[in-house]
Amino acid sequence: METRRSDNYYQVKATIFGALIEAIDLAQLAKLDSESAREEIRDIVNEIIAIKNIVMSIAEQEELLDDICNDVLGYGPLEPLLSRDDIADIMVNGAGTVFIEVGGKIQRTGIRFRDNQQLLNICQRIVSQVGRRVDESSPICDARLADGSRVNAIVPPLAIDGPALTIRKFRKDKLTLEQLVKFGAITPEGAAILQIIGRVRCNVLISGGTGSGKTTLLNCLTNYIEHDERVITCEDAAELQLQQPHVVRLETRPPNIEGEGQVTMRELVRNCLRMRPERIIVGEVRGPEAFDLLQAMNTGHDGSMGTLHANNPREALSRCESMITMGGFSLPSRTIREMICASIDVIIQAARLRDGSRRITHITEVMGMEGDTIITQDIFLFDMLGEDANGKIIGRHRSTGIGRPKFWERARYYNEEKRLAAALDASEAPPPD
Repeated sequence: METRRSDNYYQVKATIFGALIEAIDLAQLAKLDSESAREEIRDIVNEIIAIKNIVMSIAEQEELLDDICNDVLGYGPLEPLLSRDDIADIMVNGAGTVFIEVGGKIQRTGIRFRDNQQLLNICQRIVSQVGRRVDESSPICDARLADGSRVNAIVPPLAIDGPALTIRKFRKDKLTLEQLVKFGAITPEGAAILQIIGRVRCNVLISGGTGSGKTTLLNCLTNYIEHDERVITCEDAAELQLQQPHVVRLETRPPNIEGEGQVTMRELVRNCLRMRPERIIVGEVRGPEAFDLLQAMNTGHDGSMGTLHANNPREALSRCESMITMGGFSLPSRTIREMICASIDVIIQAARLRDGSRRITHITEVMGMEGDTIITQDIFLFDMLGEDANGKIIGRHRSTGIGRPKFWERARYYNEEKRLAAALDASEAPPPD
């Protein structure tokens, strides 16, 4: 836990900061590289401390120098948190309260901002770097940092206690299915089934709650896309890390100050279809673009993928249907369901359990229609068996004993049927009592 700084520290810092802004030439500073700019700031701050006879220990002085450099050149108090690889999320609830998520658990830090104005300035600095803005007239903004971390800012008057900033940290080392196996999110056999699903061009919907690891899983599956396939990604804030050479990344755009120039996810997905994609990947499906993605999946863009928020595979299908209905499409329910069945092959469910661990809980096939109902079939499940003395969830992954999944013929076409059979057989187990 970071040490909580005193009000006196912030008063001293404000005095020095004010003198620094008067003494420094910001235009000249902007021409320097990061390291030289830091050295320049440090020299001037040391002079100010000497001239003003400010008494502080060497450790305090070093801390203050770092702090001021971060304020002028970076993201202020957030810099030490952004440099830590073990943090998954940073949540700032106004100037005085900063929480982080580490190892699936949320904890409060001792970090704070000088005041809400400093926090607002940092929010504005972050979003302006990707050509967006956040202020009283446009108080909600999605953006990303230079490293790909996803940022959401909401400021007064909508945020009552000062700006609220949420950062989903971007992992420098991209997670792989092998690492998910190591973390216990899935078994080696389950990972082999996911590899085959990615490789044989099944249309996949990844479903899960907030922070359940949907984007991580989507990243993992894209590893198995052939390198000669043309892939187009559509996202609100670009965060997917595809390694293939033939990738086009598209990002939505909010309206400008006059309320014009907005480009929605729906427009991006529709434009994709004119770009000769082989696979379309939608970072998150949350509106009428669901219709366009299903159309794409159903018109020769096999192997397309998307994520959405839902708590189980059945609910994921219902959400798809409701998103299409809410988009103003006056289609009968049965027609929408037939379209969903014809488009989606597999739903993969991710979950964040109450102990903070993440698990892939279902690999479920969409089989077809029976009457007006969509029929699904689980091929791989996670059974929760209890918890140990430390509150950690105990469970096991197992195949449900389906001899031949619906995508068997597809696997055969790609010479993957033997590996698929082996993975299903090896993980078959009787259900728990």
